[in-house]
Amino acid sequence: APGPVAEPLVDAVVDALRARGLEVGTGVFGADMQVHLVNDGPVTLIVEA
Repeated sequence: APGPVAEPLVDAVVDALRARGLEVGTGVFGADMQVHLVNDGPVTLIVEA
């Protein structure tokens, strides 16, 4: 979806996860980013937006 459609949806998911006490990292929407991931648990979710 284009940014104006997708960004509010991503923000809503992030807010819902944080409301449940989960740590969620975000960046600049639509920007290319370099990230570092450390797996520490039974599940890893990869979300590509």
